[in-house]
Amino acid sequence: MSSAYRSFAHRVDIGVPVERVWRAFTDSRLLSRWTVAGANIAPREKGRMHVVFASDMELDAHIDVLVTAQRMRLILLPTPGMPRSDAVIVEDFLFERTATGTVVRLLSSGVPSVQAWVTYYLAKRRHWELALTRLKVFLEKGLDQAEPPPRY
Repeated sequence: MSSAYRSFAHRVDIGVPVERVWRAFTDSRLLSRWTVAGANIAPREKGRMHVVFASDMELDAHIDVLVTAQRMRLILLPTPGMPRSDAVIVEDFLFERTATGTVVRLLSSGVPSVQAWVTYYLAKRRHWELALTRLKVFLEKGLDQAEPPPRY
């Protein structure tokens, strides 16, 4: 028996306080340093997050739930690389304080499990896994606390 929708979970342990991780997600200047240049966010419920990971993967999302330093739930909006569907695709980020830092969990659900969506699903999963790994390095090296190098 197959499910009508695909989902995935990804976890990353980051050795910095949850406040720094939260700020990296909710400050457009920092978000664009660990994802891609031009990424932006309006960090409030009914706000928006926009990240173009690559020419084949754009994330444009409505912020449905925002609980400071605990949770951010995104409802994805249709983008050019997305097949047409009435599906509601959700990216739910959970932030947990630990004794040694922060655990970030991404729970992604609602991608239709039909052939037309396979490429999108795999690309989205790969891009988030890479981005969250970059976030870990970015924060653990203290790059969020340093001024970015000038762009020429």
